Amino acid sequence: MGHLVGKDVYRRLGKKIDELTMRAPWNDTLYAILKELYTQDDAELVVRMPYNFSTLARIERLTGVPEVGLLHRLESLCSRGLVMDICINDVSYYVPSPMMLGIFEFTMMRTAGGFDHEKVARLFHAYFDEGSYQRENYGQGQRMPSMRAVPHTSAPADGSVEILDHEKAEAILDASRRFAMGVCGCRHAKHHTGEVCDNPLDNCSSLGGPLVDYVVRNGLAREVSKTEMRENVARSRELGLVLSVDNVKRNVNILCHCCSCCCHMIQGITKSGYTNIIVSSGFVARPDLHLCRGCTTCSKRCPIQAISRVKDADPRFAAHGRPQVDASACLGCGVCATFCPTRAMGLHKREQRVFHPEMTFERTILQCLERGTLQNQLFDDPGSKSQSFLRAAVGGFLRLPPVKQVLMSEAVRSRFLEWVRRAAVRRGMQVLTEI
Repeated sequence: MGHLVGKDVYRRLGKKIDELTMRAPWNDTLYAILKELYTQDDAELVVRMPYNFSTLARIERLTGVPEVGLLHRLESLCSRGLVMDICINDVSYYVPSPMMLGIFEFTMMRTAGGFDHEKVARLFHAYFDEGSYQRENYGQGQRMPSMRAVPHTSAPADGSVEILDHEKAEAILDASRRFAMGVCGCRHAKHHTGEVCDNPLDNCSSLGGPLVDYVVRNGLAREVSKTEMRENVARSRELGLVLSVDNVKRNVNILCHCCSCCCHMIQGITKSGYTNIIVSSGFVARPDLHLCRGCTTCSKRCPIQAISRVKDADPRFAAHGRPQVDASACLGCGVCATFCPTRAMGLHKREQRVFHPEMTFERTILQCLERGTLQNQLFDDPGSKSQSFLRAAVGGFLRLPPVKQVLMSEAVRSRFLEWVRRAAVRRGMQVLTEI
């Protein structure tokens, strides 16, 4: 009977995680992951926590757990990356971690003991390799992923188009006041599954204030200087790694250095065909065939295999064909242009504007809207019967495809986001709208 009760709490925990910002479909592998990472008491607490960032006092009131014991339990969960906390104006806010970006990354960033790294890494690998996670989050053509690509090159090929600050890695670093680096979760997981990657393990980067404070305080990363962070970015350029940041224009918190052999996002593109896992930069690769020698460097270097070879009568392309870029898949990362020996491959401004939310609050709202979980952010008390009714009613309405389409449209999107922001302010959550 105890086994059945234990499995039930993990099933409820899985449902709670599935209802956060990113879906986490249930299966036996997810059950094994949760059982390995959470005690039954951990699971029960997270199930009862609000869906949104909340103060210690609010969590105490909604869960009934006394503040002293509650703080200790939350600190333990934060140290393991299972709950995230941010401190703003000397007030701490806590929220359950989603599967990604959250549980997976923070778990595999942990270098201390306390769990079987190899066992958990293999479980994560099996869970993502099964494919349901990608299908749930990207299989319906969702346009609001967590990450966006940032081009390596500092100027477009024609030199006539302005690159905005949020499109430059250098400007993103300049806008940040604190920096941290830790173990790359994707590479660490692959290391424990027996696959070898020669790229650095220590370059998972956090920027800004709240996230750096969180990962450093909980021993998930070490604080570094801006100079060291710049050197890290330069090293990634030399290695041909894809730079990707959280999909916002302002207050960027994450800078990933992705390789095609380990990164779950890139493999979701190359193996599963979900080109919407990473939002492209505002640029697309395009070859200048007058300069191209047909050497195939760009095709070999492209991390998502978006540059094919096609037959061409020109003698330069007799051996391997000429390069052809799949613009619909191209990330605009600039890796191909970085390594092109004749500078034939370059980045050009996309004809269609790429949308990036202003800040994390806006991205979260749109992300949840697409994935059918926005009602949990709006009515976030899991123990309230009235809010449970509202979640069911509003959730059913928001999940209607025509409703999603209208609210995500360029004509309505900004007004919808402003309405949600004002509602959050009325509920005393203004600080969260500014993240």
